[in-house]
Amino acid sequence: MSTLTPTTTTVAMHMSDGIINAPVSALFGVIALAGLAFCVWRARTDLDEKTVPMAGLVAAFIFAVQMINFPILPGVSGHLLGGALAAILVGPYTGALCIAIVLVVQALLFADGGVTALGANITNMALISTFVGYLVAVAAYRLIGRRSASVGRLGVVAFLAALCGTVAAATGFVVEYALGGAAAESLGTVAAYMWGTHALIGIGEGLITAVTVMAVARARPDLVYLLRTQARTSHDPIGVPA
Repeated sequence: MSTLTPTTTTVAMHMSDGIINAPVSALFGVIALAGLAFCVWRARTDLDEKTVPMAGLVAAFIFAVQMINFPILPGVSGHLLGGALAAILVGPYTGALCIAIVLVVQALLFADGGVTALGANITNMALISTFVGYLVAVAAYRLIGRRSASVGRLGVVAFLAALCGTVAAATGFVVEYALGGAAAESLGTVAAYMWGTHALIGIGEGLITAVTVMAVARARPDLVYLLRTQARTSHDPIGVPA
């Protein structure tokens, strides 16, 4: 995932310190806090005996998988964001909190992403990626999954959600850079690089998300938040045939 430093271009969506100026960093810090506070309030209705342990497993899995980079171009690699994956398995509100916890730990203990940029990183990867991924998943499931439910179709839904969530998160980065970019690269260069690389990274994100969601759905479809909530709205039993 792509990040820019004031003098060089490196790879990682975790924005480091100094990429955007202080006022914009502070603005997105406030946006991130407000968004997470809203998620805490809404997540209370989602958390039950199934969702709580699942949320812990999802956060731990995403933290571990984010340590693994996969190549997309010569000299360019990416790793899982996990927003769509978390949203499909535990819901968008709990999912956003899971991703935010991962980002905070990475920033404070592993210097993966700048502390002053933490609000922007949470806005992009925890809020935008998660909620865009979930909205795409709901729309795609209603379009192609519900009429003839299968694990394969659920995998397609997960792939599309992850791809769109990744590109949306990159778009958040571009918007923040347009508002207060402090690096030497032009906005056009940043936008082209972010959208180009993250369209490719989104494919890898989609494949990982699809495989993971399909594995959980085959073993315990009742643990997949998307299936549970869509079954409630359609009054269908939870489950997808193998």
